[in-house]
Formats: sequence, C-alpha cells, structure tokens
Amino acid sequence: MLAKIKSGRDSLRKSEQKVADVILADPDGSVQSSIQSIASRAQVSEPTVIRFCRALDCVGFQEFKLKLAQDLASRGTFFYQDVSVDDTAKELSTKIIDGAIASLMHVKNQMNHATLDQVIDLYLACDRVEFYGSGGSGVVAEDAQLKFFRLGKTAIAYSDPHIQHAAASLLNERSLVFAISASGRNADLLHTVSIAKDHRASIVAITATGSPLAAAADITLTVDVVEDSDIFSPIKSRLAQIAVLDILAVGAAVKGGDEILERLARASQAIDFKFVKDR
Repeated sequence: MLAKIKSGRDSLRKSEQKVADVILADPDGSVQSSIQSIASRAQVSEPTVIRFCRALDCVGFQEFKLKLAQDLASRGTFFYQDVSVDDTAKELSTKIIDGAIASLMHVKNQMNHATLDQVIDLYLACDRVEFYGSGGSGVVAEDAQLKFFRLGKTAIAYSDPHIQHAAASLLNERSLVFAISASGRNADLLHTVSIAKDHRASIVAITATGSPLAAAADITLTVDVVEDSDIFSPIKSRLAQIAVLDILAVGAAVKGGDEILERLARASQAIDFKFVKDR
C-alpha cells in the first residue's frame, strides 16, 4: 500500500496528494487515526480522504486502513532501503537483495488473481502476442518473449519505439499486447498502445497504479515498487515485472492443457543436444 501511494501520488488531485503526504509521513500513526484526524492534518475535507482511498482501489477509509495495517505488519525482515555512497560491499548487497525480496513479497500480496485469470484467458484466445517496453522494461519484454514463444504462438518483443509503432499498426482483434513500463508515463509507449488499440488489439499493461498507461489499457496488472532513485538502473521493478510475466506464462501453459505442454516438451527436446550429458 505504501508503494502504491508513492507511485500513484503524482496522478492524484492536489487535495488528495495532501492526504498521501500525511499517510507517508506517518504510516504507523495513520493506521490508528480517525478519518477526521487525517483530514485535519492534511487540511482537507473528509470526502477528500474518501476519494483518496477510492483512488487506491479501496471502498472506503476502513478498508484502506486495514490494507495499510496488513502492509505494515508484513514488512518483516525484508524492506526497502536507499543505498548510500558510504555503504560497504556487505551493506550494499544486503540492501539490494532485501529490497528485491521485499518487491517480490509486495507483488505477491498485491496480486489480483481474478485479473490474472482474465489475462491468461486473453492469451489463450489470441493468435499473436507482442511485448513492448523500453530501457529496463525492454529487457523484461525480451525475457517474456523467451518464455512465451515456447507455448506455440507467435511471440515477439520490441524495444525500439519506431518499430513498436509500425508493428502495432499491423495488429488486429486477434492480437494481444503486453505494454510494460515501471512509471507508465513513457510517451512513445503510450503512442504505441494508442495505435494498437486503433487496430483492435487487446492491451494488457504491467505498470504503476493510476498511471496514464494503466488508464489506456484494457486490463492492468499493477506493479508498485520503490526504486532507490532515478540514477540507478531499476532493479526491483524489473524483477517484479519478470515475476508477473513468469506467473502468466506458467499459468497459460497449465491452463492451456496437454497441447501447450506438448509444445513446451518439443521445444526443450529440440535443444537437448546442446547440453553435455553426465557419464
């Protein structure tokens, strides 16, 4: 919940951002606070607090507090810590690995399983799947291609925006697009999605809650994790995106039945000779 608030803050109304700032400044205290107290500290009305909660997919203030309390209770040993130039190698490795584990735990707790089933059904019904992403998300797109092409359907990944635009213009109603972006604010990717939608392709976004990409997609699988800064290559969000796509690939293989499992076996057997056998 805290990661969702941080990633979605800029997409909130100005008054709702004040509520977000109050929660982020004292999340533990906010769990114990009344709606009147939160509204007073944020200098907004109580209906604004309710709108803030609904923007985070909560019915109301009580559900928001429950989810926040669960989030705080599950922090456990692994949590996000900013790296520092003064960190030793041990401190650096601990922070990065703990942060990666925390991001995967967050994805696990955040996952909407009904939405996962929807996406798997979309994949099983499509003729072609394409993965679009740039930078770190482009690497995730290429990794997804390596998983999905083994399921037997055409699966292609593009990270160059010019090629994405052209490829999207060749799609149709039997095509499925995975648009991958940690921020959900990549202008080129949003334009690609617009082209794909014009040609009636289905769009699944793997992105941040409340982002423009989430709004543009037919279905969104939210990935809200906190990175150390914009300076370093994104690690936690990339791992979280890969985990989501792993779940989808395995889910499609299992739900697709014997035919898809047979394709997977054939693909493995085709490269079996590449490996040296034990004597």
